[in-house]
Amino acid sequence: MPDLLHLVVTLVVSFVAATLAAVAGFGGAAVLLPVLVWTFGIRDAIPILTVAQLIGNGSRVWYNRHELNWRVVVWFALGGVPTALLGGLLFARAPLVALTRILGVFLIIVVVWRHAHPKSIWRPSLPAFAGIGAGASFLSALLGSVGPLMAPFFLAYGLLKGAYIGTEALSTVVMHVTKLIAYRQAAVLPLHSVLAGIALGPVMILGSFAGKRVLDRLREDVFVWIIEATLIVAGLLFLIKG
Repeated sequence: MPDLLHLVVTLVVSFVAATLAAVAGFGGAAVLLPVLVWTFGIRDAIPILTVAQLIGNGSRVWYNRHELNWRVVVWFALGGVPTALLGGLLFARAPLVALTRILGVFLIIVVVWRHAHPKSIWRPSLPAFAGIGAGASFLSALLGSVGPLMAPFFLAYGLLKGAYIGTEALSTVVMHVTKLIAYRQAAVLPLHSVLAGIALGPVMILGSFAGKRVLDRLREDVFVWIIEATLIVAGLLFLIKG
């Protein structure tokens, strides 16, 4: 049973993580996961994170509901649902260190490429999101969250601010629901993990609300700069920690 210090720190960090995710579309998991490991242990941390993220993403969908791109979500789900199930079933025994470092290199290269070749940025088609969903959902089921990996594709499609945050969040909701089903089938989603994730829900919703207020006041160029800075930081963390 976590002590009072662990619980207070977890609640505070959950709010910060949800606020960050509501502004950048990702980054919340990278902030929250280490604290969940410290509080609950590594085995319970990722299932708890998935439940908490499901609630946090659901609130971001609601706050940005008028700007959703439903076609992107549908294509993402077509590829993402099967691979989220597969990744969830493999979660208990997959070697992840090398894969995490490869993701770190990829994120840094994406930002460098965007600036080195500003006029040649690939714009994914709608059907391409089936492949994006397949890769992201599989890795998310293994690593807990891959929001930084998804961000460049949603941005390259032309989604910004509320359209990006809401569409990415709804795609992630589909992914997390599927992962939870797979975790349950693989017997790595005990009831206490579900309850712990739900308990963090109100804080995640409050953080999403605060982040939405910040997002509405950002200029588009500042928003893109924040995303790219967060991608670089996430990439370096993936490389260092593996």
